[in-house]
Amino acid sequence: MKYLMILLAMLAATGCSMNDIVELEKPTEQKFDLTDMDKDGVITARENCAGTILGAEVDNYGCGQVNDINDRQDLKILFENNSDVIEPQYYDQIEKVAKIMRKHPETKAIIEGHTSLRGSYELNLALSQKRAKAVIDVLEKTFDISAQRMSAVGYSFDKPIDTSGTPEAEMRNRRVIATVTGEDTMSKMRWTIYTVDDMDE
Repeated sequence: MKYLMILLAMLAATGCSMNDIVELEKPTEQKFDLTDMDKDGVITARENCAGTILGAEVDNYGCGQVNDINDRQDLKILFENNSDVIEPQYYDQIEKVAKIMRKHPETKAIIEGHTSLRGSYELNLALSQKRAKAVIDVLEKTFDISAQRMSAVGYSFDKPIDTSGTPEAEMRNRRVIATVTGEDTMSKMRWTIYTVDDMDE
């Protein structure tokens, strides 16, 4: 009797397990594309920015953050009176602008020329324009920055920074300012244990 009860229990268990088996006649249809073509961790069905650089930091839609660039550099170039000549020792000042523009190829630059308070307004207006253009020429010919990305503006002596009238003040007012603007389109990379800090920043 004991063995009969065990046998019935086994048959009952086998019958239950067989009833649990479901056979599909065709595979389940996938409604969404779950592939990740650019391997950024965002599936294609959600992706708004395809082609992300591998390892880039992205949001839930696969897009990196775009930051505005507005970098203003007061170039420490000392011009002689009534001159637009840039001596080679000041090229390192101009190179700072070139580095920013190389790093961010979508940026553009406005180069402002300023003069001292000596002479006529018209003469200084032309001179300030020449000084700004001289900086653009160095950026183009020495540092290979396209002239199409730059424009020169002369302000004559409209914006002096020192009105004391001393020789030092006149020298300070003979200056050039570069403003680089645009968008930072470079992808910010995710931090990993292999990330190395850029010591040049």
